[in-house]
Amino acid sequence: MKSVTVVGSGIVGLTTAIVLQERGFKVTIIAKERFDKTLSSKVGAIWFPFKIQPEKKANHWALLAYERYQSEINKENGVSFIPFLTAHNAESNTDWTRQLPKGTVRKALPSELPKGIEMAFISTVPLAEPLLYLPYLFEQFSNNGGIFEERKIKGLEELSLLNTLVINCTGLGAKELCNDDELHPMRGQILRCKKMNIPSFVDATKKGALSYIVNRGEDCVIGGTDYENDWNKNVETADTNLILNRIKDGGFSVGTPEILEEIVGLRPIRSKVRFEFDPLFSNIFHNYGHGGSGFTVAWGCAIELAEIVDEKK
Repeated sequence: MKSVTVVGSGIVGLTTAIVLQERGFKVTIIAKERFDKTLSSKVGAIWFPFKIQPEKKANHWALLAYERYQSEINKENGVSFIPFLTAHNAESNTDWTRQLPKGTVRKALPSELPKGIEMAFISTVPLAEPLLYLPYLFEQFSNNGGIFEERKIKGLEELSLLNTLVINCTGLGAKELCNDDELHPMRGQILRCKKMNIPSFVDATKKGALSYIVNRGEDCVIGGTDYENDWNKNVETADTNLILNRIKDGGFSVGTPEILEEIVGLRPIRSKVRFEFDPLFSNIFHNYGHGGSGFTVAWGCAIELAEIVDEKK
């Protein structure tokens, strides 16, 4: 049986491993931490192309992922499709709206717009709740014969020696692993709150003022921040207050949300996703730098990656 090693156990690593298993590979995942300690475990995980380039490829990957999520719908694993209001302006990427199935996206009515939002779409999109979905994927990977090893890989040469084919899905960790000066963090702080009777929405039209609500099965995620080149992993009270004030200013009469947890994560930002074989170590394929769109494009990247690997062998 063909074998491959995937490095990284977040949403990108897990989906990559599973698609390769479906293609007949024996897969080992090596990661410095389990899936429940990764950035992927901390996010709202709504389907929305955010801070990811190149735009055309990202939209294609997002559509492939959308279709995969349609087959994943299950209350037990945390996958559902929900209405999601997405603000946009003249600079926004809206091409993804033209790719969605007919009847799943429309322009928001003026009466549906939160304060400060002039234009928006309302679409039916996937929601994959990390606290349910990541364990489900890891169990699927294990049941398919997958092997998991927890350890840190320190450089490209060590990475290349892991197997005849190695997939690098280390996210922000690739900055050190690959000496990638272009990769940098975008700090996100969110509030996990008790579920509220509020429409789920995102307004990413104003740089430095990201605002969103994602209502999930048992809780609600309110965000956020989008501070580039900020390595601070500490929860900041000022950011918590900023997030709450933005929601209040949006006209939502919900009182003060009951905060269950304050969370900080660092998104891996790049001018474009690194999706290629390494120029020096030809057995390494890089799949990292997905910005704030890991759950949105992971399945799509995994599907295209598997096709590339099949063509090469």
